[in-house]
Amino acid sequence: MAFARVYSAQPHVTQGNLITVEVDLATGLNAFTLVGLPDKAVEESRDRVGSALKNSGFSSPKHTNQKTVVSLAPAEVKKEGSFFDVPIALGYLMASEELSFNPEKKLFVGELALNGELQPIRGALLLAQMALREGFTEFYVPSHNAKEAALVSGITVYPVRTLSDIVRHLQPKQNTESMEMFSLAPQPETVLDISQYVPPVSFDDVQSQEHAKRGLEIAAAGGHNVGMYGPPGTGKTMLARAFSGILPALSRDEILEITGIHSLSGTLEKEVIMHPPFRSPHHTSSHIAVIGGGSIPKPGEVTLAHKGVLFLDEFPEFDKRVIESLRQPLEDRHVHISRAHGSAKFPAHFLLVSAMNPCPCGFFGSRKKTCVCSPSAIARYKRKISGPIMDRIDIWLEVEHVDYDTLSGDRKPDAHGTQESIKKRVERAREKQYQRYNKKNSELSAKDIQKIHLDENVKKILQTSAEKLSLSPRAYHRVIKLARTIADLDESEEIQESHVLEALQYRPKNT
Repeated sequence: MAFARVYSAQPHVTQGNLITVEVDLATGLNAFTLVGLPDKAVEESRDRVGSALKNSGFSSPKHTNQKTVVSLAPAEVKKEGSFFDVPIALGYLMASEELSFNPEKKLFVGELALNGELQPIRGALLLAQMALREGFTEFYVPSHNAKEAALVSGITVYPVRTLSDIVRHLQPKQNTESMEMFSLAPQPETVLDISQYVPPVSFDDVQSQEHAKRGLEIAAAGGHNVGMYGPPGTGKTMLARAFSGILPALSRDEILEITGIHSLSGTLEKEVIMHPPFRSPHHTSSHIAVIGGGSIPKPGEVTLAHKGVLFLDEFPEFDKRVIESLRQPLEDRHVHISRAHGSAKFPAHFLLVSAMNPCPCGFFGSRKKTCVCSPSAIARYKRKISGPIMDRIDIWLEVEHVDYDTLSGDRKPDAHGTQESIKKRVERAREKQYQRYNKKNSELSAKDIQKIHLDENVKKILQTSAEKLSLSPRAYHRVIKLARTIADLDESEEIQESHVLEALQYRPKNT
C-alpha cells in the first residue's frame, strides 16, 4: 500500500474545520513534501514527525529511498498550528504498511515531541464538537486535553500519551509475540460541578460602600453596564472583582461556549471554565488585544469576557480608539472583524465595569484631600469619555472614601445583606425577566420597551427628567430598562415612581 487517508481538524474562529490528511509514497530520491497551504508550524511537522517515528521504533520518511507527499485538504484553507503531527505519522505508517486499521469515523489531532510524546493543543473542545457534528465516533487527543474534550457527550474520547500507545491501540494484534496486548481507556465524560466555587473576592469583604453595592446588584440582575468613579483607594477595583461573584450561574451550553473560546485562545488555565469569566486588561493594552483582530483575526479581551465581566480600570487612560471601539460590541454583543486574509465574527456578550478617577490627580470633589488639577486639565480628562460611550453605560456609581473608624471598628451587618443573599435576589430577578421576555432587561429592544406598562405619573416623571437631563433617546430607553430591573428586584409587577427616580440617580451627573 502506497497511499493512506486519515482525518484531522483545526480550530477556526469559534468552531472546528475538518481536514483530510492524505499520504502518498513513491520510489525515488528521498523527499518529504507538504502541500495544502501549510504555515511554518505545519511545515516544521516534517522534522517532528520524522524524529518521533524513529524514536518510537518505526521507520522514518527521512531515512528511506522514497518520495513522501502529504496533502492537507481542502487545499484552499490555510493550515495553521501543530494539530496534524499525529495524523501525518499514522498516515505514513499506513502507507508504508507498518500499520493497518480502518480510519473511518476516527479523528486524530496532536503535536508530537521528538521522542514520540504528544503535546497539548488549543481548541480541543471545539474540535470535539465538530467531530460529533461530522459523524465521527472516536476522537484521539493528547491526554492533557482529554478532560476538556470529554465535555462533549456522544463521542468516545481517547487520551493519548505517546505515538506508540495509539499505534498499539489501533492494531493490538500486531507482533503479539514481542508486544503485549494494549488498548487505550476511553476518557469518562466530564461532570460539571459548580457547587464548590468560592469567589476570590466577596461583597462580604467590602466594608461600607452600600450605595455602590446596591448599584452593582442592579447591574447584575439586569445585565447593565456600570461605571464607577471616585478618589484612588476607595475600593473600586475590589468591588469590581466581587461583582462577578453575584452573577447567576452559567448554563451547561454557556460553560461549553466559554471554555471553547478560552481553549482556542490558549488562556484556559483549568480544563473547564464553570463560572462567569473576569477579564481585566491593562490600560496600555492595544486595540487588537482588547477588541480582537490581527492579520488572521483572533479574539480579544471583549470575547474572552463573553458571558462574564470586562473590567476596565483607569478607563480614561485607555487609548481613545479602544474606548470608541467598544460601541459596537456593547450594542450588538459581537465583534465582526474583516481582514485581507478573511473575516471572523466573535461573540462579545459581556458586562462592562469601568472605573475612573474624577480628575487626573484623583481628588476632585474629595472631602479628604484637595484637588491640584487645573480646570482645563479636568475638562480634558472628562472629554476622554465620549457621550456615546457614556450613553451605553446604564449605571454610574460614585465610590467615596470610607471613614477610618469604619475600617478599624467592629464589622456591622451590611444593609443589603450578605453576598449569598444578594446573589439569590439577583437570580430571582433574572428568572422574572426570562419568564417575561426570555432575555435580560438590558437586552430589551425598542419594541419590547413599548410593551412595558407605565402609569401616567411615571410617564410624567420620565418625560420631565428627560428634558431636564437632556437625555438622548437611547439613554431614555435605558432608564426604563433600569427601572424595570429595580422593580424586578423589589418583586413588583409594575414600575413605580420610586423605581424611576432611583434609576435616574444612576445617570452621570453632567448629563
